[in-house]
Amino acid sequence: MEGGNSPNVQLQQLPLATAAVSVQPHTDSFSYKENLIGALLAIFGHLVSSIALNLQKYSHIRLAGAKDPRAYFKTKTWWCGFLLLMLGELGVFSSYAFAPLSLIVPLSAVSVIASAIIGIIFIKEKWKPKEFLRRYVLSFVGCGLAIVGTYLLITFGPNSHEKMTGENITRHLVSWPFLLYMLVEIILFCLLLYFYKERNANYIVVILLLVALLGSMTVVTVKAVAGMIVVTIQGNLQLDYPIFYIMLVCMIATAIYQATFLAQASQLYDSSQIASVGYILSTTAAISAGATFYLDFMGEDVLHICMFALGCLIAFLGVFLITRNRKKPVPFEPYISMDAMPGMQNMHDKGIAVQPDLKASFSYGALENNDNMPEIYTPATLPIVQEQHGSKGVSAPPYRVLEHSKKE
Repeated sequence: MEGGNSPNVQLQQLPLATAAVSVQPHTDSFSYKENLIGALLAIFGHLVSSIALNLQKYSHIRLAGAKDPRAYFKTKTWWCGFLLLMLGELGVFSSYAFAPLSLIVPLSAVSVIASAIIGIIFIKEKWKPKEFLRRYVLSFVGCGLAIVGTYLLITFGPNSHEKMTGENITRHLVSWPFLLYMLVEIILFCLLLYFYKERNANYIVVILLLVALLGSMTVVTVKAVAGMIVVTIQGNLQLDYPIFYIMLVCMIATAIYQATFLAQASQLYDSSQIASVGYILSTTAAISAGATFYLDFMGEDVLHICMFALGCLIAFLGVFLITRNRKKPVPFEPYISMDAMPGMQNMHDKGIAVQPDLKASFSYGALENNDNMPEIYTPATLPIVQEQHGSKGVSAPPYRVLEHSKKE
């Protein structure tokens, strides 16, 4: 009896085993190939996008140098960069359909590495051979650290995969971890927006935190839209689910507002600061969103998670060093001080300076406050050289100061 019932017992246990395999798809070797495909697509997309942006920059520089009256969009170079940019963004967009969200987002460091190298070679930035190592040593160290961090990210990245069907996305959308995460993110976003708009807190961290919070929702929706399109191409139609269009609208809306805050940040701060701080904050927020929405680190061991975090930290440090070495723009001086003019002395009349000294006052165009002569309190006019009307032996003063009284 036991020998006759044993085949039935084995047949009944077979579906349970197959169900266990379907619950843990990360044990399949094919998922590692999907990770590699997604990582290569992301690296290719960021590399091509960086080349495209530098190509468009080269087009603007060339037009400005040649004093060409044509608009930039009428040049072949700019359109070549635009087409390459679309190709790069398409590659990045497609990568989200193959690899986990937490693996794709940190790979944007590739664009910073490429921009640092292309800025030296392609744009032909001026440098002297003796000052090359002193000037670009931080860039080379940063590039090396970013490459090491990228390697660790690809090697120890999360390996969770599931088909982006409408049912799966809806199930993740109403799960309690993501709902709790969304509640915290909405509260934090409202507080930051209040301090930014009402309290004029125009700090770079505040603005880029708003960008990072919006960007975390952008990448979540991008992965959903890209995954559902790929599943549709494979033969399983997903475009008839309302969740697809909800994600599409959210993706476009968050991307637009994200670009708006980035434009405001670019008007207040240098692009190198925005690149480094924005990369760190956006990557951290996106990884947190991917871990709560798509459960990227579900089933991963502690070693892989720690090595992945180490790769992120090394990539952060590399990007910071690359952007740290960029030239800072020289601030525009609104006037030329009399102290800075060779051969010109400060003009004084009874202890009252017409042009303030650099070390004495930071005000421009106003007389210094003098306790001995309090009646002089109004701004002085610009220096005026009077013509000589008298005899040749009598010389007119090289300047005059308009005196005013408090009654005026």
